[in-house]
Amino acid sequence: MAETVKPRLYPLHGGDLTAAEAQIADIPHRFPLRKRWWIALGLAALLTLVLLGTVGATFAEGIGLWGNNAPNYWGMAIMNYVWWIGIGNAGTMISALLLLLGQGWRNSLNRLAETMTVFAVVCAGIFPIIHLGRPGFVLYMFPYPNTMGLWPQFRSPLFMDVTAVFVYLLVSLMFWYVGMIPDFASLRDRAPTRRRAVVYGVLALGWRNSARHWLNWWSAYKGCALLAVPLVISVHSGVALLFAMGPQAGWHTTVFPPFFVIGALFSGFAVVAMLAVGLRSIFSLDALITTRHLDVLGKVLLATGLMTSYGYVMEAFTMWWSGDPYEMNTLMDRFTGDYAWAWWSTIACNLVLIQLLWFRAFRVTPALLFLMGLVATVGMWLERFMLVVTALYRPFIPAADGFYTPTYVEWLIFAGTLGLFGLLYLLFIRFLPLLSGFEVKETLAEMARKRGEAVGPAGPRATAAAKEAPR
Repeated sequence: MAETVKPRLYPLHGGDLTAAEAQIADIPHRFPLRKRWWIALGLAALLTLVLLGTVGATFAEGIGLWGNNAPNYWGMAIMNYVWWIGIGNAGTMISALLLLLGQGWRNSLNRLAETMTVFAVVCAGIFPIIHLGRPGFVLYMFPYPNTMGLWPQFRSPLFMDVTAVFVYLLVSLMFWYVGMIPDFASLRDRAPTRRRAVVYGVLALGWRNSARHWLNWWSAYKGCALLAVPLVISVHSGVALLFAMGPQAGWHTTVFPPFFVIGALFSGFAVVAMLAVGLRSIFSLDALITTRHLDVLGKVLLATGLMTSYGYVMEAFTMWWSGDPYEMNTLMDRFTGDYAWAWWSTIACNLVLIQLLWFRAFRVTPALLFLMGLVATVGMWLERFMLVVTALYRPFIPAADGFYTPTYVEWLIFAGTLGLFGLLYLLFIRFLPLLSGFEVKETLAEMARKRGEAVGPAGPRATAAAKEAPR
């Protein structure tokens, strides 16, 4: 009689090797949260309708509905754009860079992060378009042939930023979709109805788990990762150049490109931590998103938070060391001026409270890690508010001072993008594979093999290769 092997818990994942992929694939087919999902979807859809209504009012009446004025031309539109782009950056970093480095702990988090990237970039792209007031003008920022008698200004950081973000969205979509192809095949094979089998079969592109399919898939997946990693740097560096290439006091500094990239990773990892904790609790994924995953997320969040804090210190030091009176005035205004609350709130969230992650309890306790992610996310939004407003409302000419107060329309547009992000994410967890089932299965098989357990080859790719190897 064959001996029954009892599933054991592993450092990265816990549970049965064969049950891991099935648990992930069964979520779309046997969705356990139908009633609560419909309630959440209704709330997100309501906020999305608010977004459509306020954007429509903006196009009809103009951006005079906002609090923008001279010299505060940017307002919440640009600060929200920078905030959303930053959130999207960490998704690619988790998926692409850690894939190239062979870090197995990414396998339970990469799908959450990749999806976050795509939807965050979609939300970010709304703000520059509506900030123009006349959305047709956005066409002038793309590099197309001179059919309208006007070439874009290729030396402009605005052109570089639009190009980088557009390419980043395309590469992120390809990376996201290519990574899901094997899981689409798993959903196809487990589909309870013919209609679902057809839909997932089309998305799976005829996947048959052959060695040739795995070879071609790995080449495409790795190629997308190689494209995506430098885009993480270029996208937010381009955003930073919109600030740094102007003469405005508080912005004109070479520290902004790396500072923005690190801050983007910080806010992105914070949102990934909240998503991982929330979905882990909702779908009982404790065996797939384990305590170690939370611990690693907490450590990375702490590391990026410390680097962001270093950026704050060096930014203030550079402004003081310059000796420029306008830089000094902007620095002191952040400390004691009308918007000092934004600067001190940023420091409290991103420099002081983030130090709690030195304690292991704040990293491995789901509720505390979720709270720390929320603190970092709010802190980074406050940092964007502080950065934009404090450098603009007191320009070089004192007579041109203009205080900025966001109107309810701006707040509703921002809330609407949160609803749009939630709506897209709710649709994702309902119909698409929540985690990367085959990569989780590979990790389980590899760890079991290292322990000397008889589990066969190291994963689906090795299994397919073994089946088609010449005898």
